[in-house]
Amino acid sequence: MDKPKHHILVCASFRAQGTPQGICHKKESLSLIPYIESELADRGMSDVAVSATGCLNLCEKGPVLVVYPENFWYGEIDSEGKIDDILDALEEGESCEDHLIN
Repeated sequence: MDKPKHHILVCASFRAQGTPQGICHKKESLSLIPYIESELADRGMSDVAVSATGCLNLCEKGPVLVVYPENFWYGEIDSEGKIDDILDALEEGESCEDHLIN
């Protein structure tokens, strides 16, 4: 795989010591990853990588997704519809204002 143009990070609430804690994990953020990967494939967006991360320390906004290198932070991403909104904006080279964390 070539270096990705974008990288979507999905908070999975991993902690250095112990089991996952926090809102993102409890709201099943990891279950979003297969949908994101499927949508990326359907859209032909092979230049986007997806990874689960440790806690991003924004539990009050969880589940949290981050898109790099743009540094777009999205909060309360708990549905396929919200993922679609974010991917639509990413395809256009824009942020999805409705879900950005300010």
